[in-house]
Amino acid sequence: MFKILLFSTLLLFHPVHVTITSIDYIPEMDYYKVFVRMYFDDFILDNKLNGGTIEEKEFSDDNAPAKIEIEQFLRERLIIKVNEKTLPVKLLDMKLADNEISMNLEYKTSNKPKTITVKNMIMTNLYKDQLNMVIVRVNKFEEGVKLTSDLTEHTFEFK
Repeated sequence: MFKILLFSTLLLFHPVHVTITSIDYIPEMDYYKVFVRMYFDDFILDNKLNGGTIEEKEFSDDNAPAKIEIEQFLRERLIIKVNEKTLPVKLLDMKLADNEISMNLEYKTSNKPKTITVKNMIMTNLYKDQLNMVIVRVNKFEEGVKLTSDLTEHTFEFK
């Protein structure tokens, strides 16, 4: 019982530094549906490191200044290029629960992908052991990669 309690307590402090990003191409709508999840306290630290000012008490789905600041953060830290063209990001919604922030995003395009380059620098300046897991789905293609503080970018190629 003590071991279970100790393990549960350690998880609360989340010594693992990880984000999860999934990118799904929606061809009939010409956009990429993107989902991002990370620990909220790490997000706040990374955002402040990059000049952000949002505080936990200001965070909500209907706070327009918070949404603008989060979109700015994502423009700088999660860059998606299709055929070498950077796509604009739009925050659709966000949810905070149990110290995890989950965001649904939209990246618009008018090009069928030949290549998708993902540059994920979320928390890479904060933690040397940062892992940014990325999954890309285009039609029947599905591939995942592990990006780190040393390797922040990966290009997926389609035929």
